Amino acid sequence: MADNTTPTSFQAAAYTGQGTARDKVALPETLFDGTVNMPVMHQAVKAFLANQRQGNASTKIRKFVTGGNQKPWKQKGTGRARQGSTRAPHWVGGGTVFGPIPRSYAQYVPRQVRALARKSAFNARARENAIVVIDRFQYDAPKTSRLQALVERLGVGDKKVLILTNGVNTNLFLSGRNLPTVHVMPYSDVSTYHLLWSDVVLIEGAAIGHELAPIAETEREETKPKREVKKAVPKAPKPAAKKVAAKKVAAKKAPAKKAAKPAAKKAAAKPAPGRGKSAPKKKGK
Repeated sequence: MADNTTPTSFQAAAYTGQGTARDKVALPETLFDGTVNMPVMHQAVKAFLANQRQGNASTKIRKFVTGGNQKPWKQKGTGRARQGSTRAPHWVGGGTVFGPIPRSYAQYVPRQVRALARKSAFNARARENAIVVIDRFQYDAPKTSRLQALVERLGVGDKKVLILTNGVNTNLFLSGRNLPTVHVMPYSDVSTYHLLWSDVVLIEGAAIGHELAPIAETEREETKPKREVKKAVPKAPKPAAKKVAAKKVAAKKAPAKKAAKPAAKKAAAKPAPGRGKSAPKKKGK
């Protein structure tokens, strides 16, 4: 239900673009007046999600399915139930009855209702002290690690963070595009859905009319974990004495083998005793 409380002033914590704390700032009372209208926020979020649907689901009724013009069998005499087409809805491969067809899911919400829902979402986050003001987002080039360091320095690294900039900030958008829990968009484009999606909202000061003077601070160096480089251990040289000794042993074995071969040939060439001469034959009487 609508919760229209008496207007109260909200204050938000303020930080620099590098995460240095500043004095708290008062949020504008025209927007942050304490109004939280739940039904209106529900209507706005429901319409936003419905408008994201493409509505491309499509099925075919029996007249659009190819085939089925011929009667599958004759009307009588087969003992089976009469059938007129193989594309009837109760046949496999037949048409679909009351299936989805391409259509639009768009829902229109009046402009004043959308504005009230957006205002209620801002007040809901302000009541939770979930709004933080950043004096200025100054990024000369996209740097994801710098934005990640800022989020962790604010203590919201484990939460969904919505960053609202004063106008289009391309470098900041590219810096947060690869962070799954960070969403960057202009303040003028924010919707009720985005505000309720987030856990913490970071708003650039100029977007809500706060021109915060810059303060002197030193740039913090990005600390990256050093990789441990393993030093290559030099391999111990193999002892050369073993190689020399092995060569000498091989050299000694080689002539011994050569000398053994001719001796074996000579032994094979000599006839065995008693086998060279044949015994004399006896003369028959």
